[in-house]
Amino acid sequence: MKDKESQFSRELQVLEEKKISSKQVFEGNLLHVYVDEVSLPDQTRSGREWIKHPGACAVVPVFEDGSIMLVKQYRYAPQKIFIEVPAGKIDSGEAPENTAQRELLEECGVTCENLKKAGAFYPAIGYSDEIIHVYVGWGLKLQEQNVDDDEFLVNYRLPFKEALDQIKSGKIDDGKTISAIIQAKLWWQHHKPFKVDFDD
Repeated sequence: MKDKESQFSRELQVLEEKKISSKQVFEGNLLHVYVDEVSLPDQTRSGREWIKHPGACAVVPVFEDGSIMLVKQYRYAPQKIFIEVPAGKIDSGEAPENTAQRELLEECGVTCENLKKAGAFYPAIGYSDEIIHVYVGWGLKLQEQNVDDDEFLVNYRLPFKEALDQIKSGKIDDGKTISAIIQAKLWWQHHKPFKVDFDD
């Protein structure tokens, strides 16, 4: 363990960039944009533009028949409809697991008795500090959707295996959804709350 810690310390000395100054250039409802000046490992200086994000949660809800609930949503920036896992930002002071439960109910109209963390990932390390926590849920009950006034979603239920096939084919091409489904599959194969067919 000490060898790994010392290796990390050496790598940090070689690779770390240190902030000299920071200026916020935009403050939106969700995103805050900064321009920083940093000292590079060779002691030269450079600029870094980055976005501060509150973090988010994504949930893969798994039904007893091995199907999962995704949603279809139009995304303005790329101008297309995406197939996505239910997901949303973490509100100030909110525990990630509470965010996951809230988003699952709001976006899909689903509650779950069991919720476990399957992993986490950084979706945009080149320009944002955003982290997305991934959960799997089961013991599901269908309720009513309660989406925000400016959200329009359509539920999309399909077998877990078919979702994996749609990742392979490119039909599912949203990064967070790809990462969340793969992390959920790996968690499920290890913990096996109940049998789900992933085989080709």
